[in-house]
Formats: sequence, structure tokens, C-alpha cells
Amino acid sequence: MSQSIEQLLFGLHPLERTVLAVFRDEPAAWDHQLAQRTGLDESRLSMAFGWLLSKEVLCVEQDRTSKFVSLTELGRRYATELIPEQRIVQALQAGTRLLIPDLRERLGLDQLEVSTAVGNLKQHGVARIGQGGVLELAGVGLPSQVIGEQGMTGLIGLLAASATPVGEETLTENHKTILEDFIEKRWKTRGIIKLHEKVSKRFALTDLGRELVQRLPAESAAGEVSQLTPEMLKDGSWKGKRFRKFHIDLKPPRIGAGRVHPYRQFLGEVQAKLVSMGFQEMRGPLVESEFWNMDALFMPQFHPARDIHDVYFAKGLAPADDIDPALLERVAVTHERGGGGASTGWRYAFDRARARQMILRSQGTAVSARTLAGGPRVPGKYFSITRCFRYDQVDATHAPDFFQIEGIVLDPTITFRTLLGLLKLFAVELARADEIKFLPAYFPFTEPSVELHVRHPKLGWMELGGAGLFRPEVTTPMGVTVPVIAWGLGLDRMAMVAMGLHDIRDLFATDLEFLRTLRPPSVSIETGETGPGA
Repeated sequence: MSQSIEQLLFGLHPLERTVLAVFRDEPAAWDHQLAQRTGLDESRLSMAFGWLLSKEVLCVEQDRTSKFVSLTELGRRYATELIPEQRIVQALQAGTRLLIPDLRERLGLDQLEVSTAVGNLKQHGVARIGQGGVLELAGVGLPSQVIGEQGMTGLIGLLAASATPVGEETLTENHKTILEDFIEKRWKTRGIIKLHEKVSKRFALTDLGRELVQRLPAESAAGEVSQLTPEMLKDGSWKGKRFRKFHIDLKPPRIGAGRVHPYRQFLGEVQAKLVSMGFQEMRGPLVESEFWNMDALFMPQFHPARDIHDVYFAKGLAPADDIDPALLERVAVTHERGGGGASTGWRYAFDRARARQMILRSQGTAVSARTLAGGPRVPGKYFSITRCFRYDQVDATHAPDFFQIEGIVLDPTITFRTLLGLLKLFAVELARADEIKFLPAYFPFTEPSVELHVRHPKLGWMELGGAGLFRPEVTTPMGVTVPVIAWGLGLDRMAMVAMGLHDIRDLFATDLEFLRTLRPPSVSIETGETGPGA
């Protein structure tokens, strides 16, 4: 250290003196212990730590990650209104006759709460659906892991009573079991509890720090002036005062300048790289007709993915009027009896009016269907970054709306091997995945079909999406006669792997401090190198 002990002592800030005073009695302490002993708030304590670390007076001896638990807004509502399962059981015990549709109106539950609660009650033998669709008790009460002081409801009450997140280590063993096992694996909770992680640091004195603390009691900050005011200059009271020295080597306060959202930056880099590879970007509407979203892709109108529980239907919109009647007829005939060759179609009466019904786009492949019908170039390479919507329960890897990267390649010479090569390229260079694997899959519009999976460092194997070669039943009605490979991958999940996140909701976080520290890797398909985010 270039400075002498005397210089250091003379230039210590009052905050530094306050922190160092704790180390007179103990050689090391955790940050939360120092906060209690000094009475300093987090921001001032952080400044003092920064100064003392830069002067090599303190060092970080150890750090550890602590887990905290808190309720979401939904969880706080359940703390006062009871969880839906309890409300349903109480209503049935009171003799109320309930049908599934009654639950929304009579108990004030939404569709997701109804489906999740009834599923839990049926799975654990608490209730069943009787004749006429009447919900009735099955003779088994709610599990002890759900109700009672040591059950899920007790944990909800405990968290609701705390104004701050509760440390996981302070929970009882029963509550830890509820948190780690029952809630996550055996009882769907609709996201009522959040887990937080906080890194704590244990600070210790360096050799210089020990020598400095030994000299500290003999020093006094009395009479020290840290600011020269106009009044002091006028009345001459500055004379004879001792002014505190300032450490000019410290970094200035960080300025929170505006920047592009990290996930938006990632999307822009993916878009730029695909364009640089020769792909042409496709565009399509968010509100789409069933024809482009499903019928043109040879998805039968009785397919379960077209059910109201999986697709958002647009209410009050006029039927689509942008479908070429001749194309609609060719697609209808293909569904009913095949489009020539060995295909026999799906063998049902195709509803041409339903094909014009409007929905929120559930898959990016709808954009590829429009491109195929619009006379694409051969050979040609196309991609689209699409926002899609599906009725899904929100968790660490699922959301009701998500970004998908969709693409097609048309060429007389392409094969399934070409597709696997592209998928591997995307997984390694865009998602930064270290481990990938391909699994066989089934989709109505591709054959053969494949799923791409990557290993997330914390969540394990995770599906990125599906791909395959378009079936002739898709391409022939569009007038396309060459092989077409297609893929639809979840960009949100790719970003999770690339940016080191383990919850898909973090991509849309509103915490500015979190966003300032989040840095996506630069995407470089040509070299495979990474660089710091802008």
C-alpha cells in the first residue's frame, strides 16, 4: 500500500470509521451483522464496503447464497380469501350443489383457478365429478400438507404476516417440505409463492486493516470538517479546522444511463445474424385466422390443440376475408380425402366457415404458411421472430405469450440432415447450449419430425421446439413442389440458456437494478465467439 497508516487514518470517512469500529472486537463479520451493529442502511453500508475494499483494508473472506420466500399478489389474496380448494370443499360441505361452470360465478374463481383446483381435488381423492357433472365430496378430506398450521395454508399465513421475505432457514421442517416437495411436485399452486436468492458476504480485516484498527482508538473524528461552506469562508471559521482528505482513486458513482432492454437486445442480435446468413424476414399478423394458423398446416379441425383451452379465440371480430377461395378449396379437399398420391386426408367434413374464424396466433408456423402461399423463391431461406399466444399455466419455463423463431428453407437438394445441422447451429450459437439432443416427435404438418432439447445448467433438459420436413399435404395446395424444412423454436427459452436465467419471467422483469446488471452475450454465428453485451 502506497499510503502510510497516518494518511489512511486521516482520510477515513465517518462511515468507514463506523464499520471499522466493529472489527475492534471480532476479526470478521457478515454484512447483515455489520448492518445490525452499525445501524447503517444498505446503501451507506455498501459505500463503506466499497471504499474499504479499494483501500485493501477489508477483504471478502466468504460468500454464501441465502434463499428467501414471499407471497405473490395472488398468494396474498389467498391469505385472506382461502385457497380455491378450501372454498370449494366448504361449499360442498354446506350442501351447495355445484357444477363445474358454477364455480366461476358462485365462488368468484377464474378458469385457471377452477381447472387447477378441481384437478387437485380429484387427484388427491377429495372430490369427484358425479352424474350430470355435479361436483361431490369423495369422503377424503384435504391433506394435512394443505391445511393446518404446518400445512400449505399455514405457510401462506406465515408469509402474509411478514412485511419482508422470510428466510428459508427460519421455516419449520414441515414448511420446508411443503415448499420443496409438495407445492412443486404434488399440488399445483398457480404461482402463489416466490423464491428469492440473496448473496451475503463475510468481511475480514487484511494485515493492513488489522494494523489500522489497532491505531483507530487513538484517532478521533472530532473537529473534522468534510465540507467547506460559504458561511465558513465569510466568517473565517474554517481557520484551524481539520479537513477530511478525500480518496480520489475511488470510482465515481454509477450513472444509470438508458440502454436497450437486455432481452430486446438479444432479439435484435438474433435477427441481425439470421439476415447476415442470407435469411429473408417474414411478417404476419398477431390476430390470425384458423385457416393460416392450422388448416393450411394440415391440422384437422378436430385436433385437441384447437380446443378453446389451448387457443385464445378473438371475440367480436368478423370472419377473415383474405383467404383465396381456390386455395381454401384445395386445402379443404386435402383434409377430406387427400391431395393426390398416397394421401387419403383426415376423412371428415371440412368446415369452411370455421377456417375463417379469428384467433390469437398460437404458432409462428402460420407466417410460414402465408409465405409458402405467396410464391416464395426457390431456393429460398426465410425466418420470422413471432409473438405467439397459448393458454398455459405460468411457471419457470412456460408463459401464455412467448417469442418463437420460425423458419423455412426451400431447395431441391435439402434433406433431414440439413435440418439437423441448422438446429445444432441455432442451439450452440444462439442459445449458447453446451449439450443438445434430438428426440423423435410428431406434428400434423411435418414428416419426419424432431424435437430439439438443450441442457439448462439449473433446470436440466429443456425442449426448445419442434422441426421437420413439411408434408406434401401442406406444400402441394400451395403450389410448392420442392422439399421444405421448417422449425419453430422458443426464443424465450433460448435466451434463458444464453443469459444464464432460470425463470422465464426474468426476461420481462421491471427491476431496474436487475436489468442494469443483466448482460446478454453477443451472438456470433460466423465465429462462435462471445462478447460483452452493449
